[in-house]
Amino acid sequence: MIRLTALNPEEVTGKTKDLFNAVQAKLGVVPNMMRTMGNSPAVLEGYLNLSGALSHGKLSAKTGELLALAISEENACDYCLAAHTFIGEKLVKADPAVLHAARTGNSTDAKTEAILQFAKTLVSKNGLVNDVDVNNVKDAGVSDAELAETVGHVALNILTNYFNNTANTEIDFPAVQSLALQN
Repeated sequence: MIRLTALNPEEVTGKTKDLFNAVQAKLGVVPNMMRTMGNSPAVLEGYLNLSGALSHGKLSAKTGELLALAISEENACDYCLAAHTFIGEKLVKADPAVLHAARTGNSTDAKTEAILQFAKTLVSKNGLVNDVDVNNVKDAGVSDAELAETVGHVALNILTNYFNNTANTEIDFPAVQSLALQN
């Protein structure tokens, strides 16, 4: 059951209308998550601003999508798993096997795997990582800037995961179910 209403872009006004117009201009569509976030323009604007800022960082778009999948798997967010699998395949052009491996924090690239594993550690420890956790990711060649951005991606994806799990947002991408829910 959908718990929060996805707003119709044709019926909104004010700040929500402005934000929807910006999303429409960039993506060609206003996905259900953003339509639902539009109930609070502050939440939608915060999400868009952090997402936009991270897109200009040191971590590539592909790494961002892999992080989103690893974090979304940790939080069993089927909406985000579907969205980021679609984006990863269609926009970032990542191999489906690479995307699937990221869901468990794995990669054939050691640095990427260290980033994904650190993100999973952040989630599982509620951000209370220790020196060993940080040193492990740094030993894999991850810079301070990349480490900071990894934390930013975790925060962004926890926001979307928790939001979609709370709202039970209707999935408007090809469905992908959490591995934990498949067992």
